[in-house]
Amino acid sequence: MHDDRYGSDVLSGDWRAVGRPVLPRREATRDLVVEEIATGFCGAVLGIEKNIVTLEDRFGKTRLFPLGPGFMIDGASVVLVAPVAKQPAGRARTASGSFAAASDRARVALPSRIFVEGRHDAELVEKVWGADLRVEGVVVEYLEGVDDLDAIVREFAPSRDRRVGVLVDHLVPNSKESRIADAVARGPFGAHVLVVGHPYIDVWQAVKPERLGWRAWPDIPRGTEWKHGICEALGWPHEEQADIARAWQRILGQVRTFADLEPALLGRVEQLIDFVTEPA
Repeated sequence: MHDDRYGSDVLSGDWRAVGRPVLPRREATRDLVVEEIATGFCGAVLGIEKNIVTLEDRFGKTRLFPLGPGFMIDGASVVLVAPVAKQPAGRARTASGSFAAASDRARVALPSRIFVEGRHDAELVEKVWGADLRVEGVVVEYLEGVDDLDAIVREFAPSRDRRVGVLVDHLVPNSKESRIADAVARGPFGAHVLVVGHPYIDVWQAVKPERLGWRAWPDIPRGTEWKHGICEALGWPHEEQADIARAWQRILGQVRTFADLEPALLGRVEQLIDFVTEPA
């Protein structure tokens, strides 16, 4: 064999790392106590944002440092890195608490429908039950109120395999909503229509107040438009419709799963889904 004494470059590769010890990598998990070498600041990890770790010392003082080398744990130098997101064990669940389907491909829409009163109701149902509804092939439409519900049902012409489920706000005895629901139930399509509701004045109240940092929803005097009154009581802007829309997005943003909603709404939505997907 021919030995080419000039065939290799002695400076190729990371020649600076020759003989340098390789530092262990440690995930910056919450409450991990580390020391930043350059400043000597020692504290527990509070959190990470954009590769910046926040440390809090025993006096409650916080400091920000970039992740990477330059830290010690128990006197040993380490490279501090962001924690790796852990995959959930077992089958994943949807926001409604159901097991997620193996495939997220939506089914062809069923002929049956679920109607809700307004846009906010539809957005809340979508956020919590959207994955389930797509798997089942159920379409949710909003009505902009229930005053014309009887006419809408007659136009839709429900049947055994073409059912209608309706979610109504403030469905309590002797209310306008209860009278409309009774009229639909007595109508020619009543056997194929299910009207259910919750007791709240508006679907906003179906979000648990604790999720918003309140003990209870404010009481609004009669004669005051409810959503405007809520925003005013909470010190939120409420002069324009855009203010009301922003208030709802603020509320909706606190909803993650079914656990953030009141049982009085949860049961009714599940009941409607079962009704419109039940085989004829």
